[in-house]
Amino acid sequence: MPKIKSVYAREILDSRGNPTIETTVWSDNGRGAVASIPSGASIGRLEAFELRDGDPHRFDGLGVLKACANVNQLISKYVVGLDPLRQNDIDQILLNLDGTENKSKLGANAILSVSQACFELGASCAEIPTFEYTAQKYGFATPSPLHLPNPIFNLINGGKHGAGNLDFQEFHCIPSSRKSFSQSLEMASELYHLLKKTLIEKKATSSVGDEGGYAPNLVSNTDAIELLVETIESSPYKLNEDVYLGLDIAATSLYRSNKYKISDIKDPLTGSQFADFLIDLNRKYSLLSIEDPFDQDAWEDWESLTAGLGKQLMIVGDDLLVTNLSRLQEAIKRSACNAILVKPNQIGTISETVSVIKLAKANNFSVIVSHRSGDTDEDFLADFAVGVEADFVKFGAPGRGERVAKYNRLLFIQEYLESLHPTQ
Repeated sequence: MPKIKSVYAREILDSRGNPTIETTVWSDNGRGAVASIPSGASIGRLEAFELRDGDPHRFDGLGVLKACANVNQLISKYVVGLDPLRQNDIDQILLNLDGTENKSKLGANAILSVSQACFELGASCAEIPTFEYTAQKYGFATPSPLHLPNPIFNLINGGKHGAGNLDFQEFHCIPSSRKSFSQSLEMASELYHLLKKTLIEKKATSSVGDEGGYAPNLVSNTDAIELLVETIESSPYKLNEDVYLGLDIAATSLYRSNKYKISDIKDPLTGSQFADFLIDLNRKYSLLSIEDPFDQDAWEDWESLTAGLGKQLMIVGDDLLVTNLSRLQEAIKRSACNAILVKPNQIGTISETVSVIKLAKANNFSVIVSHRSGDTDEDFLADFAVGVEADFVKFGAPGRGERVAKYNRLLFIQEYLESLHPTQ
């Protein structure tokens, strides 16, 4: 039986140039694993607590030396000597050490860095890929090259991820699930570069947003959707046949004084008026998904939209659910949505994340495993998504290294599985 020999955390930078925590664990049989933790810009009120130093003289207060110290000086004492294959036991020790509901004592970033590193070390000690280890440990189906998660590509970044002129946070192109992952990635890359040409032709000044998509200078959110439609129509692919559209509204960031303010319409909208606007968008563009269409506490609006559109498309809870079991239970009871965005750093341990996924699947929710806007160049989420039989992954645009690392890992997993199952 292998045992954890050492645990060490240090401060590194994420894709936005902000500090984050990276933890390395070693076993006594010479195996090691490293986990670095992402950070979001659009953060749900009930997400697990991300511990920052608050020292204005370092990184504008965003340093994570306290989180590192919690790993090195406290957590390590309880984790060293444990069997890395006993993930649930390790996670329970971490939860007991923290003792708070939202992990505010030690920090969810410190806790997850250890939980994930130990999980990856367990896979290494088991001498199997992390995606296969995930499936075996938690009783999911054996991964198949024909049933990899379908990618959701964020080609236009708005809201807190963009340049500030688009209200909606993400504008998605979603390849048909009939395509293999490699075909989907090829399509997304082609559309990504074609979109850039279209922006240049229209003289729509563009930068690249936090998640690798373009952040163009446009007048309204509808303009951004139309830009994607025009790009697809100028490609060899057919809209709503080869590729579909989706939106991440991130509506909590638009919600002020019980109304939603967007550039498309002059006056602020009530929840029911905003729902009518979204219904009209779906009628016009046949969307495949709408993420966070309302404020994270506007339960009745969520229920109403899901009752009206839930059989046509995915109504995705992110800020509403924050990868939290009790919030998901409430959403199930109220039929508030039909899909969940899963982000391990919203809850803080691998085993808790898996519990949320299992409950979602048991209630016929679509499961979307997602990155964060401030991410790192590791590819763990690709393996994890395959292992838990996620329906979709959302890793950003097919650009920027921290996004591409995850897509390239999925490409490798497809080829690896095809080599094992050449007839599939």
